[in-house]
Amino acid sequence: MAASKPVEAAGGGGGGGTGGTGLSRWQLALVLGAPILLGAGALYLWGRRAARRGGKGASERKTPEGRASPGPCGADFHSPLDRAQAAKNKGNKYFKAGKYEQAIQCYTEAISLCPPEKNLDLSTFYQNRAAAYEQLQKWTEVAQDCTKAVELNPKYVKALFRRAKAHEKLDNKKECLEDVTAVCILEAFQNQQSMLLADKVLKLLGKEKAKEKYKNREPLMPSPQFIKSYFSSFTDDIISQPLLKGEKSDEDKDKEGEASEVKENSGYLRAKQYMEEENYDKIISESTKEIEAKGKYMAEALLLRATFYLLIGNANAAKPDLDQVISMEDANVKLRANALIKRGSMYMQQQQPVLSTQDFNMAADIDPQNADVYHHRGQLKILLDQIEEAVEDFDECIRLRPDSALAQAQKCFALYRQAYTGNNPLPVQVAMKGFEDVIKKFPKCAEGYALYAQALTDQQQFGKADEMYDKCIDLEPDNATTYVHKGLLQLQWKQDLDKGLELISKAIEIDNKCDFAYETMGTIEVQRGNLDKAIEMFNKAINLAKSEMEMAHLYSLCDAAYAQTEVAKKYGLKPPTL
Repeated sequence: MAASKPVEAAGGGGGGGTGGTGLSRWQLALVLGAPILLGAGALYLWGRRAARRGGKGASERKTPEGRASPGPCGADFHSPLDRAQAAKNKGNKYFKAGKYEQAIQCYTEAISLCPPEKNLDLSTFYQNRAAAYEQLQKWTEVAQDCTKAVELNPKYVKALFRRAKAHEKLDNKKECLEDVTAVCILEAFQNQQSMLLADKVLKLLGKEKAKEKYKNREPLMPSPQFIKSYFSSFTDDIISQPLLKGEKSDEDKDKEGEASEVKENSGYLRAKQYMEEENYDKIISESTKEIEAKGKYMAEALLLRATFYLLIGNANAAKPDLDQVISMEDANVKLRANALIKRGSMYMQQQQPVLSTQDFNMAADIDPQNADVYHHRGQLKILLDQIEEAVEDFDECIRLRPDSALAQAQKCFALYRQAYTGNNPLPVQVAMKGFEDVIKKFPKCAEGYALYAQALTDQQQFGKADEMYDKCIDLEPDNATTYVHKGLLQLQWKQDLDKGLELISKAIEIDNKCDFAYETMGTIEVQRGNLDKAIEMFNKAINLAKSEMEMAHLYSLCDAAYAQTEVAKKYGLKPPTL
């Protein structure tokens, strides 16, 4: 389950969480008015307080406006406006009695009586009639009347929100999103009802667009740094081990007979050679030759090909290969366990935690001494918020491989997340001391410094967190993700936007396939009000997404930014920026 981004708590993963704030990442793209941090580390949002307060009650939006005073629809008052108001008030009385057809008649009379120059009164009458149509589920009429109300009063929150709901019912997702975005901005992100509708429609749009895009996408090989990082998370993975002496090419041999395996013209051995040379584009084709020839290394070739299918984001092609390896009862048990780990991780990416758990459990059953099983299952348990079980798995991994610095660092992080989310100061201190012990014992483990830096950021120990990221960079100068997190730290710590963007740009320079860097830069550009630039960055991240779920999340961010551009054009509304 190795990834380019740190492990997040449940709800984070790849699905749009923000490390425990309760707000989705689209809300960051809608601009909540303060610098942000993405990933498992701390973040703070201007709109966070509003979300915790719970916002305004839903009932405020259901009733029409104005009093329900007695009298016939067309009572003879002194002026046309008075008579219009009387008709509206009568309509309100019918509305509250559940007599929506009669209410509509009165609101229609109010509209006909109202002087055309009385924009605000007229907009109220249209909005009230829309409310009655809403009760009758006449969504087209609701949208039409709300449009009239908004034309008369462009910042009419009730009419905009009612039209957004009508567009949702009519499956006009784009129009719904624009209206609810305007509502969110006008209400300063303080109403849960509008925030939830925005979240819902963005997720639907994201899934819809990602499904089509992912189906037709061109497979893209990740950067060498990402691939090496992925394989480094396995210690019992046969296919990632260096070529043995007997597997080397003829020119590397001095003794007769050592080239016997090469004489078999093995596509798998050639693929392994290309792996050592970092010539990754040829691995799938060479593995395929071994499989088609039903060669000696068929099981290894199937697993290697499946792994690279996963790396290029082609889970549909990877699954049959993994299934076949898992079903080969005569194959090396470590190959089968590794295939189960990778299929289980794939299921988790696809948000199928039950199938994922089954695969990890099966891997533990067939190869109980395989440290990788417990290491990767521990990460799964963190994502499922099963922290105690995660710690047990990391402990078992450490028992089998006491030198596993990564497992020790991630165990520390699991304990820290448990203490932090439980708001329990003493266990937090113990966990922080655990990080110190890990980096002291394993000073060459970059992941230990990175996870400690996230915990320090949570604790607002920004200076020390910055030092930890520097240690990471010293150990892994080509790790783009570290530069992104260090850049985000500058925003939270010093509000140094220029430095933050400089570091994220450095990440892209190091790895121009780092989708996390483009996503983060896009989110910051939204914060700055540079929406066109933000959309450009999100689109770059979309083209690099490694799963349909991640792509859906990125489309949600992009659509949120695009909706803002439309709202700015139509109504002149812009959220606060940095």
